[in-house]
Amino acid sequence: MMPRHHTTQTGPGALGDIGAESAPATSAFVNGHFPRRRGLVLLLAGLAGFLLTVVWSARFVDQTIGDGVADTLLGHDAKQTPIAGIGAGIVFAFVSGIAGTFTACNIAAFGAVAPLLGGAGGRWGRLAHALKPLVWLSAGMITVSAVYGAIVGFVGTRMPQFSTAQNAVGTLSPRSVQSMVVFGLIGLAMFYLGLAALGFVRDPFARIARRFPNAPMVFMGALIGGFLIGRPFALFRQMFRDAAESGNPLYGAAAFTLQSVGNIAVMTVLFVILTLFAGGRLQRWLAAKPSRIAVLTASALIVAGVFTFLYWDVRTLARREIIPWYPTAPWS
Repeated sequence: MMPRHHTTQTGPGALGDIGAESAPATSAFVNGHFPRRRGLVLLLAGLAGFLLTVVWSARFVDQTIGDGVADTLLGHDAKQTPIAGIGAGIVFAFVSGIAGTFTACNIAAFGAVAPLLGGAGGRWGRLAHALKPLVWLSAGMITVSAVYGAIVGFVGTRMPQFSTAQNAVGTLSPRSVQSMVVFGLIGLAMFYLGLAALGFVRDPFARIARRFPNAPMVFMGALIGGFLIGRPFALFRQMFRDAAESGNPLYGAAAFTLQSVGNIAVMTVLFVILTLFAGGRLQRWLAAKPSRIAVLTASALIVAGVFTFLYWDVRTLARREIIPWYPTAPWS
């Protein structure tokens, strides 16, 4: 275990401000400045992730927001209009990606990256500094999306996501099993990274980050790309079936890549705006208490991890009446 020493900090009694336990930084997600009340951070972030599963309404996010955005951008009913050709499919892929921007996992993934936007220098220097993690995040995301899209174009009609069978009470369709496995693993990975950011467990990137410091960003991008492997979003499944029926791996790779790019486009623009107009103040606030970076990063990862695992695994079992009950809000 790495040696640690304690430093006493003074200031307001916010999480991460009262004192911190310090150790050497090991990767982009683990800066070594662990908040002394890290147990409280874990508890509150975990509770927030659970409560999000209770109030989250997939119908509102997917249909009201997602379908509305897609219909507006395409100029027609996205669900009811067949995809006519590769060109239309490419446009549909990008638009459906934008329509699926505001998922809890996507927002939380960018929340984990947000503390990295602080950089020294002027406004444009901060922007250049902030774009670096986005480039590496995109590299991981595009790799996973393109490979999976090519597989879909090659064998997609035989994959669980191609099925249109409805889920029956007391059973899980192969499509649901795929979603549960994929999102369950993504949720556990994010939760573990959150624990590492707080110093509860060993940083999994401690060794590789010495040689490849951008490895954590590539991995985070791979997780975002992995959303496509489990996503049941209706517009995505429409694109999936079109790519699978085409039998064209290149089309599948291009469509899935653009779907992922569209999925992060809005968040990237918001990220850039925040960097340009608030990055300096945020950087100074984070630099004043380095443990704040650990709190923000860990909180985003833990909220995302807990939400993803509970929502896609435990709550799904309750909805299929395989387990007796899971708390949900009336509107969800």
